[in-house]
Amino acid sequence: MANKLLALFAEIGSLRKLPPIEKEVQEKIRELQAFITENYYNCTDEILHSLSQMYVMDERMKHNIDHAGGDGTAEFVKQAIEVYCGAGI
Repeated sequence: MANKLLALFAEIGSLRKLPPIEKEVQEKIRELQAFITENYYNCTDEILHSLSQMYVMDERMKHNIDHAGGDGTAEFVKQAIEVYCGAGI
């Protein structure tokens, strides 16, 4: 499961040149949320938003995500999740 999760981060990382609001990026965030729900726990928008904060604040998570998708992927995922969930969460 962890390999599939890292593969999703790699796919999202490959889209870093696009704006986080781009449909293709948002679709990958939807896939990320669905993967977490299917394999770990019900990942609500609120939980996903909280995870996005951990992706950049926890150095181990940030390192792993950036390693999978390239430098800046964790921050890009955070920004894309903020768009996906709406900035008001």
